[in-house]
Amino acid sequence: MADGGGEFQGGVGGQGRGRGGCGGVESVDVWLVTIDEGREPFQLEKISEQEWLLIDGGGQPKDRHRRSAKLPPGPYPFPIIGSILQLGQNPHQSLTKLSKIYGPLMHLKLGSVDTVVVSSPEMAKEILQTHDQAFPLRMTTAATRALDHHTTSVAFLPVGSQWRNLRKICKEHMFSTQRLHASQGLRQEKLQKLLQYVQECCISSRSVDIGQAAFVTSLNLISNTLFSVDFADYNPGSSQEIEGIVRRLMRVLGSPNLGDYFGFLGLFDPQGIKREAEFCMGKLLAIFDSIIDQRLEASRNSLARKTDLLDVLLEISEGNPAEFTRKDMKHLLLVSTSFNVLITP
Repeated sequence: MADGGGEFQGGVGGQGRGRGGCGGVESVDVWLVTIDEGREPFQLEKISEQEWLLIDGGGQPKDRHRRSAKLPPGPYPFPIIGSILQLGQNPHQSLTKLSKIYGPLMHLKLGSVDTVVVSSPEMAKEILQTHDQAFPLRMTTAATRALDHHTTSVAFLPVGSQWRNLRKICKEHMFSTQRLHASQGLRQEKLQKLLQYVQECCISSRSVDIGQAAFVTSLNLISNTLFSVDFADYNPGSSQEIEGIVRRLMRVLGSPNLGDYFGFLGLFDPQGIKREAEFCMGKLLAIFDSIIDQRLEASRNSLARKTDLLDVLLEISEGNPAEFTRKDMKHLLLVSTSFNVLITP
């Protein structure tokens, strides 16, 4: 693991459990690739201090022209494009083959981005658990930087008071055991609606689009948890503006963007990724603004309060508006609505 020229900047695109500080360090993207070779999951093997110097880089920014710190081994990159062509049409298979040559910690140059590929459970545990505080950052893309989302989002903020405050809100009010128990009835209700829709399709001999049905169920579960309303409908003929916008945003967030890997192209946004992300995020933030205004108006008119997450966030904002602003609230709702749909089964 001592070869493979170039310089490694400490800090990575992944995130462990603790997310400690790594100030002033330029991030390097990390890919975690699971390769089943008959080993027990996360069976830890001791990694030497010298090997960890390859990853951590001492936690300080380096001069790009110095070669005092070496990158992990990897294929020699081509000019400009780096090792992108070596990924082929099946990157997971290509990375498996390359890892057998260069080892479980491998360096790839993807365009202008230095990427470290972790391809064993043992090494993944070292980075995400044992040494998680050395690697707190996530790589931001043009899409996640739209409307400065990365400067307000708990998913991309550097460790600091703002991130800790948002993390505390998420931990205590969004993902707490009490919140999960309170939403059990809602989950059962949405599952029952899904089963009812599938049954109706069977009776009428209609095909069931499993992807569409799962998306609608996930989005409505999240939107009801946040706002006590449905954002989507199982009927393909119905027109749901929010559903369409969320779909577009999910698509653009998951689209490969040349500008993210070739810095000079980022100035021109040739694929329109950033423009599309700005449009979708702007639409959703405007909708959230309207929902918040309606909820505040209902509160002033002494109407019955709801027990959803929006009411909780409004109470937090009213109690401490300097630490949790309306902008913070809207971008937290954006993460909860759009990004969570990407990972909800």
